[in-house]
Amino acid sequence: MIPSRRLVIITGATRGLGRQIADRFRTTGDDLVLVARHETDLVKTTEELSCGAREHQNIHYFAADLSDPAAIPKLIAEIQSNAGNPDIVINNAAIQGPIGPVHTNDWNEWQTCLNVCLLAPVQFTRGFLPGMIEKKYGRIVNISGGGATAPRANFSSYATAKCGLVRFSETLAQEVREYGITVNCVAPGAMSSNLTKNIISAGKEYAGSAEFESALHISQENPHTENRAADLVHFLTTDACATITGKLISAIWDPWEKLPDAALALMNSDVYTLRRIIPQDRNLTVE
Repeated sequence: MIPSRRLVIITGATRGLGRQIADRFRTTGDDLVLVARHETDLVKTTEELSCGAREHQNIHYFAADLSDPAAIPKLIAEIQSNAGNPDIVINNAAIQGPIGPVHTNDWNEWQTCLNVCLLAPVQFTRGFLPGMIEKKYGRIVNISGGGATAPRANFSSYATAKCGLVRFSETLAQEVREYGITVNCVAPGAMSSNLTKNIISAGKEYAGSAEFESALHISQENPHTENRAADLVHFLTTDACATITGKLISAIWDPWEKLPDAALALMNSDVYTLRRIIPQDRNLTVE
């Protein structure tokens, strides 16, 4: 069962999808832990969220650079000491990483992208898991992105990190199922964000024509998919989705509102997961 008051940690919480997710959980009365790089942005976001918060609803914030693996254990300890161990962890923070053919990428930037998009979520999850296991309750939602399910030329670090995050989530879901903890990924869809701006700044030469034109279109015709993505993230933390775990779900293309109706069928299925396609799946014969 869902605790009467849940503590929700959201990384990258001051803008874009992270900000929408924070607002979504605020409306349901959950206590919040906001994590982002810049304290000034965190103060502003906390003030805005507090204006509509319920009485006794707590909103904490912690400034941290998630690209530094050494800083995360200290951050976890600070959160646990000052706010408690979260019931829900939303790993949303991400950076684009270097854009262009992998052999032209700056290696430090390539590694930094993996630190933020893959290793930081893993560190966060590991740090808070013991408390979830003790309570026999937890919800972990990791935000996936472009490149997790198909090759994405010129975005090798970002795609590699997000693909790794999905497989990590699938694996962890199997490890913690018995403790009442679910682990899922959300593909939010194309959004107008700093990542989109980075693609435009890189230009066609490095991003590729298709990626550049797509980013330009998104920046001009903002689809505001973050609203629906935030709804899906929240939905996955409800009792209705208590048996939905180890899945990668698209906020835009999948009929996620109906997932509880198919929970039993999905439980032991490879639907909404990464997998290797074999010839028989495509009616091909390889001799």
